[in-house]
Amino acid sequence: MTLTTRRLGTTDMEITRLGFGAWAIGGGEWAFGWGDQDDSESVAAIRHAVDSGINWIDTASVYGLGHSEEVVAKALKDLPEGDRPYVFTKCGMVWDVEQPFLQAKRVGRADSIRKDVEDSLRRLQVERIDLMQVHWPAEDGSPIEEYWGELVKLRDEGKLRAIGLSNHDAAALERAEAIGHVDSLQPPFSMIRREALADILPWCATHDTGVIVYSPMQSGLLTGAFDRERVAGLDPKDWRSRNPEFTTNLDKNMALVERLRSVADRLGCSPGEVALAWVLTHDAVTGAIVGARRPDQVDGWIGGADVTLDEATLAELADALTATGAGAGPLD
Repeated sequence: MTLTTRRLGTTDMEITRLGFGAWAIGGGEWAFGWGDQDDSESVAAIRHAVDSGINWIDTASVYGLGHSEEVVAKALKDLPEGDRPYVFTKCGMVWDVEQPFLQAKRVGRADSIRKDVEDSLRRLQVERIDLMQVHWPAEDGSPIEEYWGELVKLRDEGKLRAIGLSNHDAAALERAEAIGHVDSLQPPFSMIRREALADILPWCATHDTGVIVYSPMQSGLLTGAFDRERVAGLDPKDWRSRNPEFTTNLDKNMALVERLRSVADRLGCSPGEVALAWVLTHDAVTGAIVGARRPDQVDGWIGGADVTLDEATLAELADALTATGAGAGPLD
């Protein structure tokens, strides 16, 4: 299958508008897991996504405390070089192996960042990582100049093809850009999480920084596959069971899903694909990360990049957001 691509910022990578998200496949034995997972199904999901035309995978060292990167490596191990997707990962999170459910620390020391990169290279079984992103702003007192400067060095050394930031604001992006170009940014962005519209996406558009957004279907909530009974039955190891969008804000969000379902029925697609199409209508967004734990889940969202939302439909969706009160942030 040939999927539409866009260039990621000023890099030489042309990426499909949707990429495979490997957060959930990290397993359930850590603070932000999605419950226990079947590694064989995870491998099958990755291979099915690649066979279907998806050409990039997004993971992170902290997902499953290294396990997600190892599963990605297993899925890609036997692929010919020309068929391998780009692999994007993230660093800057340090965990305690003796206390896996203790939240990882956000560490930005240069030596720690370098170790993170070396560990990811080993787990992914590659000599160069296509995109390395700092997962969160450091909380150990390390300034962004220290950890971003180290990534710039690692890029110059050839261990990293491109470098980016995740969950950083526009002020941080400006400081990083003064040291070395920010190839990409990874913010949360969905119909429910719209804060990026205020200043982050405009900054990236102005500075030719690519944007790959995460949770565009709000961690599955906008797929149309959830109802209150399923939410109530979430595995206690699943971080979503404690998330406000699945608890405090659930009524508003479920009302929005019903509005999405009405649009989807008219367009002949799924509610999740409407949610993905809405995200991709924003010019600053290069691509969106979409998770899957089984091959059939890939089939449920891969068409989202081809759904066209005309001005009347976009206005209808804006009205739905206003009427339901779902989410936060600007509407456009």
